[in-house]
Amino acid sequence: MSHDTQTLTPHAKLITMANQIAKFMESKPHSEGLEGLSSHINDFWEPRMRRHLFEVLDGGGMGLRPLVIEAANLIRRPI
Repeated sequence: MSHDTQTLTPHAKLITMANQIAKFMESKPHSEGLEGLSSHINDFWEPRMRRHLFEVLDGGGMGLRPLVIEAANLIRRPI
């Protein structure tokens, strides 16, 4: 039986998006991947999306790839 990820957690789509970016960035040298991931999120994610990402991160980061968690200190936290 397949489950719709939207029904599993309120932030499932956002987690999937962050992980897709991280997976791509993992093909680069580590420091370049961290910078690329954080830059992409800072440049293209609206504050509401970043706020939801930090809700997941502040809650332990469950479901996020390690690169997303590591890049958190480079991502601008919305006010």
